[in-house]
Amino acid sequence: MNIVDLHVHSNKSDGSLTPSELVTLAVQKGLSAFALTDHDTTDGLEEALAAAAAYNSGADMAETGKKRLEVIPGIEFSTEYEGQDIHILGLSIDYKAPFFKDRIKAFADSRSVRNEKMCERLREEGIDISLELLQQAFPGSVITRGHYAKYLLEHGYVKSMPEAFARYIGDHAKCFVPREKVTPFQAVRLILDAGGIPVLAHPVLYPMSDERLDILTHRLKDAGLAGLEAVYSTYNAAQERKMRALADKYGLLISGGSDFHGSTKPGLSLATGYGKLFIPEEILLNLKAAQKEKGKIFFTDLDGTLLTSQKTVSPATRDVLQTWTESGNRLALCSGRAIDSIRHVQETLALHFPGMYLIGCNGGEIYDCDAGRMIARTPLSFALTALIMKTAKECGIHCHTYTDTHIISPADDEELRFYKRAIHTPALIAGDVMSLLDKEPCKCIAIELYDKEKLEFFRQTLLAQSKNSLQAVYSNDYYLEIFPASSGKGASVLSLCSYLGLPVSHALAAGDEANDISMIQAAGLGIAMKNAKEAVKEAAAVITEYDNNHDGLIPVLLDNCRPL
Repeated sequence: MNIVDLHVHSNKSDGSLTPSELVTLAVQKGLSAFALTDHDTTDGLEEALAAAAAYNSGADMAETGKKRLEVIPGIEFSTEYEGQDIHILGLSIDYKAPFFKDRIKAFADSRSVRNEKMCERLREEGIDISLELLQQAFPGSVITRGHYAKYLLEHGYVKSMPEAFARYIGDHAKCFVPREKVTPFQAVRLILDAGGIPVLAHPVLYPMSDERLDILTHRLKDAGLAGLEAVYSTYNAAQERKMRALADKYGLLISGGSDFHGSTKPGLSLATGYGKLFIPEEILLNLKAAQKEKGKIFFTDLDGTLLTSQKTVSPATRDVLQTWTESGNRLALCSGRAIDSIRHVQETLALHFPGMYLIGCNGGEIYDCDAGRMIARTPLSFALTALIMKTAKECGIHCHTYTDTHIISPADDEELRFYKRAIHTPALIAGDVMSLLDKEPCKCIAIELYDKEKLEFFRQTLLAQSKNSLQAVYSNDYYLEIFPASSGKGASVLSLCSYLGLPVSHALAAGDEANDISMIQAAGLGIAMKNAKEAVKEAAAVITEYDNNHDGLIPVLLDNCRPL
């Protein structure tokens, strides 16, 4: 039976072995996988993954029957709950995600501030120490209290590492300085947003009653906790049974790890802990299966993105959308158009796939195609709608709004006829637009075909009068989309991901115009079309090689269609 170890540290935090040395040791131990989970850092992952890849590509692998080794990208967050240290493991994280890297940097910065203060207190005790000296002694490591203890031991200030904690750097010792920490709930959310599996580390070790641990576990489960470390180096049989029962009570998956640190934890071995630890590969497979079930979701704008300039979808792109959804992923058509207009596009082009959603009015409405119902709506108030119409009239700008079935326009003018070339929703004309609204609309649209400066003057005037209650963004050079400040395509990404229980790291979003920027920024992977405006390209992580008329979305969808 294959064995794994899902809690391992390198010298990038407070372990003694390099990431490459861990790979070598894991091979010697016969592991099929281990998770590198250094404290508050992912600095060792690239080295470990490269070392494993080099080993797995060896020419003699097949001939000798050697077992392949998988390195699971992970992290261990130090968090604070009711004044107590709680550790949250993140397994299979997307450690390269920009937002995740930024958050890790913030952790490192807060740790540096704490370390400077601790060094100052230790110097007051007559100890020759500084952050620079620690960094020289432990190059490339995130400095933890374990490094302090080792430094004090090696320089003769204490006779053992436990003495260093007791006299100087333990939680209640005179030189200890707490650092600002995230809560365990924030850590769980961050791991989920990075596409990872959040696991409560070694719960038996926390000095709390069974009742408090139960409450914490319940709250973490509500926040998105996926697993609990029920198999661990120091547990006895009764403790493991208790942790398995707690996991079962809250529907959590089982995880297991040695918490291997090398020489900084004498007698504790990789994979086997203190001699009796055994973590079957089945534990890892169950965690992976639960992660894979979530799938991904692709938010795509219509005009200029999914649709060609002829308002069609090519057979090749259609086939890739079919592959995408059949692989367990979801699709959301996200447009400034009203839902009725998007549904017309869907029907005309036969875009019917499982797990499909329609997002209209720039995020103001979300429709579940499988359930056949609206699941979210963010309307403009009647007062704001009236303000928009009044300001548009004063500025000499065409502006109309919508019911569920009709465009409501103050005039059958050139702008309305231009708009209806592509939008086939029927229109009702009324000098008093408000008189035909049966409920609060989700957006208005202002159109100016000849003078962009005039349209921009209207936008600035309206935003000043609305006192931060509105957003007004361009969907092309002629159209200004107006909707509530709390709405927008980006808000719809967050809303639908939350509804589906998906981390935003599982979301891809593609667009070409300014009203797509919030969506591109909100998603885990933001995609700008080759034909997109420059501001859209600046907001995106990926720019397609081809435009909307040449199947630009196909390569990026195929690259991301593989299971997580």
